[in-house]
Amino acid sequence: MAAFHELEEFHFSAMGGNGTMLLSGPGELVSIAHRTALSEIARLEDRYSRYRPDSLLTTINEAASKGRSIELDEETSGLLDYALACYELSGGLFDITSGILRQAWDFPLKVLPAQSEIDLLLERVGLRHLDWKRPRLGFPVPGIELDFGGIVKEYAVDRCIDLWSALGVQHGLIGMAGDIATLGSQPDGTPWIIGVADPNGGNSVVTSVALEGQAIATSGNYARCFTEDGQIYSHLLNPTTGWPVIGLSSVTVIAPKCLAAGSVATIAMLKGVDGPEWLGATEFSHGWIDDSGERGGELFKR
Repeated sequence: MAAFHELEEFHFSAMGGNGTMLLSGPGELVSIAHRTALSEIARLEDRYSRYRPDSLLTTINEAASKGRSIELDEETSGLLDYALACYELSGGLFDITSGILRQAWDFPLKVLPAQSEIDLLLERVGLRHLDWKRPRLGFPVPGIELDFGGIVKEYAVDRCIDLWSALGVQHGLIGMAGDIATLGSQPDGTPWIIGVADPNGGNSVVTSVALEGQAIATSGNYARCFTEDGQIYSHLLNPTTGWPVIGLSSVTVIAPKCLAAGSVATIAMLKGVDGPEWLGATEFSHGWIDDSGERGGELFKR
């Protein structure tokens, strides 16, 4: 009979937010698993942070600023291929070149940008502008910027789960700013219970879900936003208009991998009022809350 080990909890900061790890197993294994996860998260942040002058992403964007091309390694090529697949799946709404629009939108100042400012930036938005012939990426339109922020955090969560599994960990959970993946069940054999945050704020939850070896991600308009004349302006920007999307306040998706859960949730949010119908045509369990507070999806029927 296998020995029963209590859960050990670890907290960390990475990729602009706070994270939590829950691990169970022999003390040495838990220690190795904890260090391995922190090292992997740090490695990915070093490579793909847009804030670090020596990151790989900065090198890519320096080439982009001059309209040059650059050869990508296998991991980065895979992330770009995934982003392009999401771009196609979303009808162009999931676009990792749209981060440049943050130059117009300063949410802490809570000031609406001028349309002319947005229009200038939109000239440099669009994955359709890239010249991608694996492994070489070209930038025919100088000044485009890539931003893997919409997928690298979820990718990091999945990588940690994969590394833990390879080490022999049987029970674990990792969460980074609402993106959560689980490995197996809790040590006592029960599922992990995850609360879905209320978009109206506070520490309340709108529902709870049971996970065992699955991932869950929530995308919402409430983390970074401001209100003017009764209209909420969130950080989720439509890459074709340059303006925040409206219609949904929160989307939660369950999937085998956190990367899939996160991108599906984000695409649904970007689709706005059409998000619920689009979600209903996918294979993923989900729940949504619109701007009026109405709820729908399987997660709210349990």
